[in-house]
Amino acid sequence: MSEPLDELIEKLAADGRRVRRLAPPMTRAMLWLGAVLLVSAFAVWSFADLPLFMSRIDDAKLRLELAGTVLTGIAAIVAAFHLSLPDRPTTWAWLPVPPLVLWVASSGYACWQHWIRFGPEGWTLGESADCFRLLLGVSLPLGAALLLVLSRARPLNPTPVAIAGGLGVAAIAAVLLQFFHPFDVTFMDLGVHAVAVGLVILAARMSSGLLGRPEDQASRG
Repeated sequence: MSEPLDELIEKLAADGRRVRRLAPPMTRAMLWLGAVLLVSAFAVWSFADLPLFMSRIDDAKLRLELAGTVLTGIAAIVAAFHLSLPDRPTTWAWLPVPPLVLWVASSGYACWQHWIRFGPEGWTLGESADCFRLLLGVSLPLGAALLLVLSRARPLNPTPVAIAGGLGVAAIAAVLLQFFHPFDVTFMDLGVHAVAVGLVILAARMSSGLLGRPEDQASRG
């Protein structure tokens, strides 16, 4: 019995490949966010109407909404990288909740103020179709890139990882939208934005199987 075991050990030692240790999740999250920031800065500088955005940012409501959106994106991405590791507690999933509440509340308040000011016009669709396309057009490629990076950790429970990642990229897309969104958001606009964010999270959830270990996927099948 000892000889086959010794031979097996020797074979594994000879054929085994060295596994490269992943960087800490916070480091990987910051690197990914930094890369997205560079690409986003180039897009904003090249195509956005920056003087118009600077005039809109004087509004305290917009600053609060933008802060909530940025913090939601960062917190959700950080949570996704932590949740991808088996030794991290599931409580990381709650990290983006407080800024998400701020984002939703500030957006809703801005819509309410717009409705009070303009009456029935506060329920118009505005430029919702363009916003919907931009949100999906930015979120989907960002989500695919994020899932590719997260898959290196081979998370044991990929669903919360994918959901957090989907929320993160949707929030990042919503931040970029502010640079190309030269008008106040109406309730109808907010509803369309919520549908777009929900679709991104749903797409991430449906793609969560791509994050799991191949042997885990085979056992589930």
